[in-house]
Amino acid sequence: MASKFFTAQQKQNITNAIKDAELNTSGEIRVHIENYCKKDVLDQAAAVFASLKMHKTKLRNGILFYLAIKDHKFAILGDAGINAVIPEDFWDRIKETMSQKFKKGEFAEGLSLGIKMAGDQLKTHFPYQSDDINELNDEISFG
Repeated sequence: MASKFFTAQQKQNITNAIKDAELNTSGEIRVHIENYCKKDVLDQAAAVFASLKMHKTKLRNGILFYLAIKDHKFAILGDAGINAVIPEDFWDRIKETMSQKFKKGEFAEGLSLGIKMAGDQLKTHFPYQSDDINELNDEISFG
């Protein structure tokens, strides 16, 4: 079951990584974990992105980390606002870094590292504003 993949401590570490990444930015990060992905991983990530209403952020700067654990698939999906300003190979670089951790079985660490990398980029392009509100839940969602 996807919700049992990480220990309680690992879930807390991932949630803390999200909170830390969002401290200095108006950007929003979500993590969604499922067991299986029976279609193209980017298509499934886009469907989850929409179901979590991530496209509803004011600056369109949400990022989804999607994992299908039993199928060994994952994707990172950014909204239009963030995709317009990041380097072309940015998501690939994060995926490569995460893959290196995943191959060692370090899934929580890989995810937390990817979140930190995304947060650093968000901070650069979407710095925290005094009137910012947390537009999306920081908790991990499960399918």
